[in-house]
Amino acid sequence: MCIYTHSTHSEIQQMRGGVRAIIHKTPCIQLLVFISLVIIIAFLALITNTSNNLSFFSPWSWTPSSSFSFSDSDNRSPPPRPPVKPEMTALYPTFTNPKMQKAVTNLVEELNEISVLRSGKERDKKVETIEAGLSKARALIKDAIIKSRYSPPSIEDLDYVPQGEIYLNSYVFQRSYMLMENMFKIYVYEEGEPPLFHDGPSKDIYSTEGIFLGLIESSKRFRTYDPNQAHVYFLPFSVVMILHHLFDPVVRDKAVLERVIGDYVRIVSTKYPYWNTSLGADHFMLSCHDWGPRATWYEHHLYFTSMRVLCNANTSEFFNPRKDISFPEINLKVGNITGLTTTSSSNRTILAFFAGKSHGLIRPSLFQHWKDKDDDIKVFENMPENYSFSYKEMMERSKFCLCPSGYEVASPRVVEAIYAECVPVLISEDYVLPFSDVLDWDKFTVRVSVKELGELKTILTRIGDDEYEALRGRVRQVQRHFVVNDPPKRYDVFNMMIHSLWLRRLNLRINA
Repeated sequence: MCIYTHSTHSEIQQMRGGVRAIIHKTPCIQLLVFISLVIIIAFLALITNTSNNLSFFSPWSWTPSSSFSFSDSDNRSPPPRPPVKPEMTALYPTFTNPKMQKAVTNLVEELNEISVLRSGKERDKKVETIEAGLSKARALIKDAIIKSRYSPPSIEDLDYVPQGEIYLNSYVFQRSYMLMENMFKIYVYEEGEPPLFHDGPSKDIYSTEGIFLGLIESSKRFRTYDPNQAHVYFLPFSVVMILHHLFDPVVRDKAVLERVIGDYVRIVSTKYPYWNTSLGADHFMLSCHDWGPRATWYEHHLYFTSMRVLCNANTSEFFNPRKDISFPEINLKVGNITGLTTTSSSNRTILAFFAGKSHGLIRPSLFQHWKDKDDDIKVFENMPENYSFSYKEMMERSKFCLCPSGYEVASPRVVEAIYAECVPVLISEDYVLPFSDVLDWDKFTVRVSVKELGELKTILTRIGDDEYEALRGRVRQVQRHFVVNDPPKRYDVFNMMIHSLWLRRLNLRINA
């Protein structure tokens, strides 16, 4: 039993002096004091690191931002951008939905338990080697950011040198891209059989899912067959193919996604150590199906922790730009990837054009304001029969192409407009645009909010000829980053997606 009494200041000083003398003379007590201090410091760090509910000895950590800052370093005020709510970038957000909140709580508890178990163990040497290389890359990119504030040295490249206003910081982008080409390695799990795995659609609106799954698997530059050399691990399932082959449109049992994807994660996490090492943080999946985000929910680590390459990059549905990658939706109607872009034409007599179904929350408002209302703004639900021009020709004759979100935030019209050198008019909410770590979308597109749709013509006609030609010139320049090639070409859409993945991996530190 301890009895506490009040002491004067001088008495306290004498007591402190006596305690110091005892500690100095007794090595065992010195050791106990040292261990106590270490425990106290660790505890303080643990309780102060609560922003994402990650423990002091977390198996991994993320940097605060979505990526390295690629923005220009001069004093120009950037144009306003749609804000990303802070709770959308929290790794484990707080939900009002009890089911989702329970999933988060369970993940945090698991993370803390594993953190405690690993705290006294020696770090994995193979992981340390990978992290050391990434640490050097981070340092080189940060050095490029500093140099870009002054007069950065030119980097010679026979293929292409990024420059111009379409980039947030062309010098830093080029430095990062070249490091990616030299270092980045992807391991593709070989488990699973086509058509649900290692296969996907190569035409129509979900074509990019199959094409890019195939390009990753066939990549000689990025694919490694040694998982210990990999920076990220690819789960090669196709949401489109799972739904096509196993989903019954009458029964509508979405649990088929849970069974297939959940079983696959269990197989690879049991057979290999890599998923368990990072709790899936350095693993990624790819999907352009509307249900791509939903498909990952059934495996909670995949939903909250892994990197997800998604066309449906909707922050209101918990797309997290801190770790997830927005990928452009490209509608290859017959699977042909030749002749995608249009030869420049100055004969653009139509102010603005859109043709598509009136679905979702935004398009009905567009139709209400502009369908059959103005000769300069052509808005169709279906292209009229026997019309003078085809859909593609209408884009090529229009100055601006309207790109409203439909059921989902992404629209293939954004890329179609870029191919046609038609300035995209972005009408969406909560949409994280593809490659926005690198590209300054405000330099080659026009943003119009839903509440501004009634003023659409005024907004577009206010853009003068010189400003419009500058916009269209930048659309022409940015085409190379959205073109599909097989085999891929440097800086094309495949390599831009890989670069987005590379940036997310740089943001992640594995502490195994």
